[in-house]
Amino acid sequence: MKTLVFAGSTRQQSFNRRLAAVAAQAARDLGADVTLLELADFELPLYNGDLEAQGTPDKVRELKAIVHAHPAWIICSPEYNASYTGLLKNTLDWLSRPIAGDADWAVGTKPFNNKVVGLLAASNGALGGVRGLGQLAPLMRQLQCWVAPKQFALGQAATAFDDKGLLRDATQQASVVGVVEQVLHTARKLNA
Repeated sequence: MKTLVFAGSTRQQSFNRRLAAVAAQAARDLGADVTLLELADFELPLYNGDLEAQGTPDKVRELKAIVHAHPAWIICSPEYNASYTGLLKNTLDWLSRPIAGDADWAVGTKPFNNKVVGLLAASNGALGGVRGLGQLAPLMRQLQCWVAPKQFALGQAATAFDDKGLLRDATQQASVVGVVEQVLHTARKLNA
């Protein structure tokens, strides 16, 4: 199962980028073909209809093709003011835009159709970003994704990872694996 894992952050020491690496390894351990995507590699401009009218940026087209090719997704989202990041919203906004005159991308929801999405979050706060996941889930459903019921929010993230980037707590690791398992199981069923 082709699985896409990415964080809604580009910060070098991002807890969510670390959590994405843990989730990617869990998916590999479960037999998935994993792409660990870095949104920093795309540097999408802030979405603007006037900019779009001048032509969809090549990086948007490239990212559309990548996400479309993966039936299973794991998104690790930081929580900003009880919601998801502007970076993540901007990325999803660009991905959802139809491209006029392009038969491959004439339908905006094409990159999202039948995708199974697992949501994870990490925060140094006690709640671990769970409020942001509550905002992100409806957005993903609006984009025609299947959102896995299992979610996990990692609290106290500053002390949760060891020097190798692994989670110290076996229960937390099992929670990440549980989300990944549910995503892979459902994606296999939908794409059988």
